[in-house]
Amino acid sequence: MAGFHTEYSGMRFGLFFLAEYTNMFIVASVATALFFGGWRGPFWPGPWWFLLKVYLLIFVVIWVRWTFPRLRFDQLMNFAWKYMIPIAVLNLMVTAVALKIVR
Repeated sequence: MAGFHTEYSGMRFGLFFLAEYTNMFIVASVATALFFGGWRGPFWPGPWWFLLKVYLLIFVVIWVRWTFPRLRFDQLMNFAWKYMIPIAVLNLMVTAVALKIVR
């Protein structure tokens, strides 16, 4: 037992997960509207395509959450400081050089 499992039980636990999955649906809807073409599709009406794209994105999110183990905070910080920050700085420098060459 850990975290919210010990603090919430019964209806509080149900509302906690309802809020979590509602948030997942809203994030998938916004991502579908902004990045996956929204309601456009080849042969079904628009709302069906939108819901299909939303539920496929939710499936991928749930699949990733269930497949990979949860990382501890120190592992995430280690990954960020050793890899992500140097890559971000390198990306910033390459972009600055590319913009300077183009202009």
